[in-house]
Amino acid sequence: MTTLFVSATTEEAVYLPQDRELVISGVGLVAAAATVMEAALTRRPDRIVNFGTAGALAAGHSGVYEISHVLQHDFAGTGMDEDFAQKEFDLATSGELPTARLASGDHFVSSTQEKERIVALAELVDMEGFAVAWVGERLGIPVTLLKQVSDEADEEAAAKWAGAVEPGAVQLAKAIEKLGL
Repeated sequence: MTTLFVSATTEEAVYLPQDRELVISGVGLVAAAATVMEAALTRRPDRIVNFGTAGALAAGHSGVYEISHVLQHDFAGTGMDEDFAQKEFDLATSGELPTARLASGDHFVSSTQEKERIVALAELVDMEGFAVAWVGERLGIPVTLLKQVSDEADEEAAAKWAGAVEPGAVQLAKAIEKLGL
């Protein structure tokens, strides 16, 4: 079985064992969709595993989560929700890690006001998960999303994220090992 591992940044993937097939997508939905689509078409994996950091929208979330549901949040709460509704993906999970819902968008969520707008949709927020799930759906490849909570998606998020990436990378590598991926 061939697994394609996808991380937005090299820093988030630093502890992934060297023998794993890894692509660095870059940050954001477009970068992730383009990179993962190209890699999946070229390498033909049996599974895609996207792993990286995420902000906590809901209180009490920390550690690594396996994502059970992912959607795009960019239009949520704008009044254009119905007109620009994006597909949502339900993902199979292993039962070995806690699960959470993930909202993905094209910008770093770093304000309490925006966090409050999105929290009704999901517990966590990132910038790539939806795009990876979209590629998997289009190509018929199962997807696993693993997200490590790095910050609280508030005004202090950017500063906290920078300090959380390295310890988060350790936690993500341990979760990947635990799941036997």
